[in-house]
Amino acid sequence: MSFLKKLSSKPVIGPIAERVGKVVVNHKANQIARHFAQFLKPVVAYNSFLRDEAFKIRHNVYCEELAFEECREDKRETDEADAHSIICLIQHRSTQKYAGTCRVVYSRSEEQLLPLERYCSEFIDDPELHPSKFARNKICEISRLAVPASFRRRASDKHKGAATGAINENTYSESELRCFPFIAVGLYLCAASVVISKEIDHCYVMMEPRLARSLSFLGIKFKQIGPVVDYHGRRAPYYISPEMLLNSLTPGFKRLFSSIKGELENEVFEDESGLVVISSID
Repeated sequence: MSFLKKLSSKPVIGPIAERVGKVVVNHKANQIARHFAQFLKPVVAYNSFLRDEAFKIRHNVYCEELAFEECREDKRETDEADAHSIICLIQHRSTQKYAGTCRVVYSRSEEQLLPLERYCSEFIDDPELHPSKFARNKICEISRLAVPASFRRRASDKHKGAATGAINENTYSESELRCFPFIAVGLYLCAASVVISKEIDHCYVMMEPRLARSLSFLGIKFKQIGPVVDYHGRRAPYYISPEMLLNSLTPGFKRLFSSIKGELENEVFEDESGLVVISSID
């Protein structure tokens, strides 16, 4: 797959390699979609217990492993944006352990800034896509994506950005292993389900360019709207809308998205902040 990605950047053979790559990706995505629901479950953290599980994962990854934030005595990584966020989790069904988390930060007022607005607003160089151009209830940011080390192969990680990469082969079955590299993708699709359900039109992400390239190869095509800066590693601001996602997602990953969205639509409830969100509740 990495060979095809390199070829896709070549001027002559690139378009051919890209088409072949899409066929391969779509085939794998269909396989992943079939197995994902068997082993992994998308969850919206609708109560304090589930939010606490997410905060513990974030502390493990962002504070202890990557040292992006100071370690806390309570072993929970939180910030001011959590007060206006919907938190997503991926749960490993057989062990009931949580395999990853991310959050959708929304805004109801000028005071509720997205993290990107608070820390990186001046780096957005596309004025037409700046969050300030849109109504506050129509913007959000996906952030704090983290996958715990137990679902990765830490010994082979050669760079800190591998926090959403390979996984521990010795603990899980072969079928489960095929799904785990897509936990990060599943988290983004889980967040996308929340965004669409809340009728939010404009979504922002601060991410590493190589992650954006990998997601693009799967059909999740973000638009870069600023330069790479030093913010929890070398990251750049990106933009995507629900329309962009649904138009570019490969058929196989559309199947995975439909599966995740279907699970999350099992229940509708009002969370502790009074925001109605979707969630799966047993």
